[in-house]
Amino acid sequence: MMRLLLICLGRLPLHVLHALGAAAGWVTYVASPTYARRLRENLRASGVCADAHCEALIKQNVAETGKGVLELAAVWFAPQASLQRWSHSDTWQAVEQARKPGQGVIFLTPHLGGFEFSAQYAAQRTPLTVLYRPPKLRWLEPLMIEGRSRRGMKVAPANLHGVRRFYKALQRGEAVGLLPDQTPGVGEGAWADFFGRPAYTMTLVSRLQKATGALLVMASAERLPRGTGYRFHFEVLPAEGFDEAALNRAVEAAVRRCPAQYLWGYNRYKVPAGAPPPEAGT
Repeated sequence: MMRLLLICLGRLPLHVLHALGAAAGWVTYVASPTYARRLRENLRASGVCADAHCEALIKQNVAETGKGVLELAAVWFAPQASLQRWSHSDTWQAVEQARKPGQGVIFLTPHLGGFEFSAQYAAQRTPLTVLYRPPKLRWLEPLMIEGRSRRGMKVAPANLHGVRRFYKALQRGEAVGLLPDQTPGVGEGAWADFFGRPAYTMTLVSRLQKATGALLVMASAERLPRGTGYRFHFEVLPAEGFDEAALNRAVEAAVRRCPAQYLWGYNRYKVPAGAPPPEAGT
């Protein structure tokens, strides 16, 4: 039943899907005081907006976050022709120009804009394996795997087995993709500033790059107005001296390009159970 619903939603015009998503975003914001408080606190503390403009940005973010949820139906189940029609990019050539023959690529896609769509876009141009965590809603997992496995993209679980698959893919000169602003588990991260506050940040990216010599690329899909599609941004990052602090700075730069489309309601500053507090890790 849910699969059929997602397929039906995915065939709606994108502007209709985004309108429904914006409404759903406001329903969630009103219904969840915890989520609303975290969104407001994270956005105001980030420094991306002056006090006089933060309220307008918060309202935009509520709608954009809702769009991000509903558009998953389109990203996962819309016809190929629709995805091609929505794609707007003039920076993919930066990846092709910087990539050496046989070199793997690590695509870093923050919770920004149509981040699921950016992986689909890259998978149409290079073999790609993406890391995923099982969602809290168990019924959603098979749908997520099905949607992300389209067009040749492969999925790997966020565990030791999945990390091994990442290493092998990079050694074969393929590409991998992950969410660099997802809070890792204890023992898998280090404290580094993110918008001026310490955030437990994954060490996997720097370890993968050092072990394989892969190209580092920040990738994002900026949602365009009125459901006209997405503008893709691909930026090659310097590998020399790359660490968790550099990773967070790169994410910040991507977010500042379109802050209204970042997932400010995500609990980015939580301390994983068993992890040392920020004071001990910095």
